[in-house]
Amino acid sequence: MKLSELKTALNYLEKIHFVLPNGKNVPAHFHITEVGKVSKHFMDCGGSERMEEVISLQLWQSIDYHHRLKPSKLLNIFNLSEQKLQLQDSEVEVEYQADTIGKYGIQFRDGQFHLTAKNTACLAEEACGIPANKEKVKTKLSSLTDGSCCSPESGCC
Repeated sequence: MKLSELKTALNYLEKIHFVLPNGKNVPAHFHITEVGKVSKHFMDCGGSERMEEVISLQLWQSIDYHHRLKPSKLLNIFNLSEQKLQLQDSEVEVEYQADTIGKYGIQFRDGQFHLTAKNTACLAEEACGIPANKEKVKTKLSSLTDGSCCSPESGCC
């Protein structure tokens, strides 16, 4: 989700809810401890230089059980961050403390922000010799036994 999409969603909300990938809610007394611009300049395993920029939104919870961040306040935080950090309309990544700091993507649906799992990937599969994923084909057991399949002694396989 891009920053502009997140800000648009906030305009329609009375309360902010974040849902973890396991379906549990981030406690309502969360704090936004930082909004940041994260630039990554790196070399992939195929030797290509790459650059990536995301907006990092860090969620944190404490023992301040009465804290509630209103959508209008978060919009103000984003507006100030855009000015001070010269944020572009980049993808938003959420950091949230679990066993360690977890990084999540974010989607808005059903009036809630859903944190989504992020995965690593090889960015240079062709250079690494990684074979393309083959699509699995479902077959019916009847097609294997109705004579339309060749027999082992037919020599077709």
